[in-house]
Amino acid sequence: MRRALIDPLRASGLVCRALAAAALIVAVVRPAGGQTIDEIVARHLAARGGAERWQALRSLRMTGRAIGGPGREALVTREIKRPGRVRTEFTFQGMTGVYAYDGKRGWQVSPLTGIVEPEALAPEEAQVAMEQADLEGVLINGPKQGSAIELIGRELVEGREAYRLRVTPKTGLPQDQLLDTETYLLVRTVSTRVVRGRQISQETTFGNYRTVGGLVIPHEITIGANGRPERVRIVVETVELNAAIDDQRFRMPARTRR
Repeated sequence: MRRALIDPLRASGLVCRALAAAALIVAVVRPAGGQTIDEIVARHLAARGGAERWQALRSLRMTGRAIGGPGREALVTREIKRPGRVRTEFTFQGMTGVYAYDGKRGWQVSPLTGIVEPEALAPEEAQVAMEQADLEGVLINGPKQGSAIELIGRELVEGREAYRLRVTPKTGLPQDQLLDTETYLLVRTVSTRVVRGRQISQETTFGNYRTVGGLVIPHEITIGANGRPERVRIVVETVELNAAIDDQRFRMPARTRR
């Protein structure tokens, strides 16, 4: 029961990510309707508030609840700060866990799985944490970091048509981003994660978009592994833009036990 709540939290990727600089590599495909991938991505960024507003954002704090079923509800806080830092903290049954990345390395405290002292994240988990520190997201920054984007096609997502774009990084596994063809907002991601040495296909659905300070941010995220019935629904209750967040929040504390 506890594991069903914890694993999706660790593997989740909210829509928020960070701006980087490198060579632009975007596959140019002319989809039905006459739009290139560049144009689709540009409309996606505009729908979320535009490049200027996202680039001006220095930090983001989101708080809410993660609901895994009856009696399985955690309080969740995610803090993101440029450059490339993220901290996800949740409290469940009186115990608090932390998953963080300080820009160079990831670490965790996970009392529900017996990890009561800070320890380094496994490489695949640190990669997920690093992705979560990217405020703008892989469609915007992935190509600048050497990723390729291709248009797979269109498909229905909960009754609405969506573009399916595949982002393939220089290293690591590809992930698919599905954008509503009318709003150009992200409605779902499909990715493969390595969890305890096994590859798991994960599906994350985004909804209830609201405008906060000119930025359009999802306030409901549902996460689950394909082929498994368990789902975690995250309900975002507060969003703080440019919150004052101490850098120490992202650094791994010293162990108290030797």
